[in-house]
This record gives sequence, structure tokens and C-alpha cells, in this order.
Amino acid sequence: MSHDTEQLLTQLRAIVGDAGLVTDLDAQAPYLKDWLGKWQGRVAAVVRPANTAETAEVVRLCHVTHTPIVTQGGNTGMSGGATPDDSGAQVILSTTRMNRIREVDPINNTMTVDAGVILANAQQAAQEVGRYFPLSLGAEGSCTVGGNLATNAGGIAVLRFGNMRELALGLEVVLPDGRIWNGLRALRKDNTGYDLRDLFIGSEGTLGIITGAVLKLFAQSHARATAWVGADSLEQLVELLARTRARCGERLVAFEMMSAASLALVLAQVDQTRAPLAQPTVFNALVELADTEDSGLQRMLEDVLGQALEDGLIADAMFCASQAQSAALWKLREGISQAQVRAGKVIKHDIALPISSLAPFTHAAEEAIAGSGLGGCEIINFGHLGDGNLHFNVMIALSSTYDELRHATLVLNRLVHDLVARLNGSISAEHGVGQLRRDELKHYKQPLEMELMMRIKQAFDPNLIMNPGKLV
Repeated sequence: MSHDTEQLLTQLRAIVGDAGLVTDLDAQAPYLKDWLGKWQGRVAAVVRPANTAETAEVVRLCHVTHTPIVTQGGNTGMSGGATPDDSGAQVILSTTRMNRIREVDPINNTMTVDAGVILANAQQAAQEVGRYFPLSLGAEGSCTVGGNLATNAGGIAVLRFGNMRELALGLEVVLPDGRIWNGLRALRKDNTGYDLRDLFIGSEGTLGIITGAVLKLFAQSHARATAWVGADSLEQLVELLARTRARCGERLVAFEMMSAASLALVLAQVDQTRAPLAQPTVFNALVELADTEDSGLQRMLEDVLGQALEDGLIADAMFCASQAQSAALWKLREGISQAQVRAGKVIKHDIALPISSLAPFTHAAEEAIAGSGLGGCEIINFGHLGDGNLHFNVMIALSSTYDELRHATLVLNRLVHDLVARLNGSISAEHGVGQLRRDELKHYKQPLEMELMMRIKQAFDPNLIMNPGKLV
């Protein structure tokens, strides 16, 4: 260990204490590797400040010493955005000790939280006062609000409530020089200049460290109706989505799609799961309605899907008669990530398209992959059909070498992302750019857009210490 590193550790310990500094290599291990096992690095230290003031002191010290900072929440990301490089020169700043629910205001329908609050705990805090925080995703038991904001997370309820950009009213942020911007305003309207909040949401820790947030709350839904639908084509599900929206309006909170291969993978890899329908179908949808009171939701959903069955638009449907049945269906949808990790090596594409382009894209991408010369590929296509977000993933054999995986990734990224660009889509929808899509972003963003992003980065972070090598 160099003298400079020893001095840095001494100064960091003086700020956060022994409980806030992790230097033992074994204790650091969980922070150094992403949960998918794709990236791993080394750091001088893992720093765990207990509050915003300590965070500001840590960042101020790193600013003076030009020490790069990688901010990390629950470490559940899928793009390598919270994993350090292997230089050993960076520090990880973990927000997990900053886990206070600061205030819940049911009259204003807001909640103010630390960035390190686990998403499920935020949901529970809202529920305890008769309110609802709608962000919901598979990692909600371990991901943090700060990480959700940094990647502008979406999840299964975007169709009704929007992603994190729509769910946050105000932020508290430690800037790269250690100053604290207090933007914790619980206002629906604030038209006083540039929207700094929106700059930090989705910035993946490259402009500053989010330490607190004011979140929107909603009335609790006391009635739900859930069904599983099978169809012969994606076009049919897109048409069913349009019909359901027209009939049910804002009661439609989820319309999740899984291909036959996606469902088969979950059934094979996740315990205590079973197929909802008697016969497999090419595409499946999990449809859910919700309302603050029972206004005939079950009958409404049965009417929509019954008419679709009569018209031949769908092949089959299964309606939930209990919460247990609904939970079993959601387990199928939420088990895909776990199933992929168990079954093979996955090349992930987190893309967004106009809903009208989802079926044409899928056909073209399947044809392009079939003609790519890559053998043994299995397409795992699933996602949030209601907001045009597909997780168009491709699995290759678990026995594939690093070079084979790298080659397949380069080939498939170009095929898939070229099609997405041609259809005016986005190559990153809700998982963030991180290091996974950083170089791809430069290929598909307009040069002027990249220039403007770099100008913003340099204005906020002239020493380039905030999450280097990610996003830009």
C-alpha cells in the first residue's frame, strides 16, 4: 500500500469511523462484483457514510485528492454501472447506511427518504399510512431508491404510474466538489428555471451522488383483477393492449409479455412454478387491473378478454380467483432474470420502441439472428409491452468461452441495435448504460447529443472523478 493510499484511508476513517470504512479484502468482495458476475474490480476502500454530511466530506476529500468515486446502492444493476475498474485507485461509496425514512406526508401524498432506503421498505412505509408507492421490480427487496433514481428505473407499473423520473418530486445531491444541493421540494409545480432534478435522475452517478429524495405517493389499490393470456402472435397482443386500454383506462396497471421460450425457461429453472394454460402459446401476457375500490374490475377484465376470445384475437385466458393465484403468475414473470443466470450466458438488450414497432422489430431481429451464423442461440424475449420496453435477450451455451461470448455480443449488439435505431427506438430503456452499453451509446447517439452530454459532465465534474468509464 502506497503512502498516498494510507493517508487517504486515514482521512476517510476520520470522517466515517471504523463502521463506515471497509478495507478487508474478504469484506470488500460483495461490493466488487456485479450480481450477474460480468464485471469485477478492485478499490482502495469501500466507504459507507451514515448521512449526507459525511457523504459530502468524503466527496470533498476525493475531489481534493482526485480520487475516483463509484457510487453503489444495492448492487443489483445489470449494466455494470456500480462496479469499479481493476486499477485499485477508485473508492466505492456505498449508500446502504443511509436508510432513514425521513418523513411521510399522506396529506401531500409524498415521502422523503434517504437514498439508501431499500425499495421494499419505501413501499412498506407508504402502506403503513394508507398510501402506495408504485415502483415495483424483481430486485425490490435489495435495490435502493438512490440506485432506482440513478438509472431512472421503470418496473412493472410504468404503464400506469411512469418511471422514477415521474415518481420523484425533489432530490438532495452531493456535488462532485462536496457541496450539497438541497432540492427536496415536495411541489407538483416549480417553474423557476432549469430542472436540475432531471439532470441527476438517470445520470448513473456521473454528475453527483443522490443522498435523498421526495417521492410521490398514491391512494392504495384495494381491488385487483389479474389474468394470463395466450396468443399466437405479438401483433395480437399489441391489439389486445389497445383494446384493454380503451375499455379500462387508467385501471390498467400492467401488461407484461413473455415469449414461449421465456416461460419455458422459468418453468425449467424456478422451483414451484407451473404453466398457467393447458397448451403452450407462442406469446403470453400477464394483464392486471387495479382501482381504489372494487368497481367491477373482474367483470371488466372478463368482458375484454372474453370478447378477444370470441374474435379469435387470443388463444386462451386464465383468470385469477385469489391472491395466491395472482402471486403465482407474477412469480413466472419475475423469475426470468434468475432463470437466465442459472441456464446460460446471456447477451442482454434493454430496448424501447414505439408499441406499433414491437412486432416488426421482433420478426426482423429473429430473422437477422437466424442468419447471423451464430449457432446455439435462444431468444428470450419478454418485457413491459404497455410502455414499449423489451428485454430482447439472447442465451448462448453455458460452456461458451470468453472469446465466444465476446464475439457473439459484438455481432448481436450490432444486429439488434441497428434495427432499434432504424425504428427510432432506444438501446437503453430502464437498466442504464453503465459500462455495458457505453460504447454502443456513442455509436447511436447523435454527435451533438454526445457533445452536449460531455459539456454537462465537464461543467459538473471537471476533475472527472464521478463514476469514470460509465455512461459517457
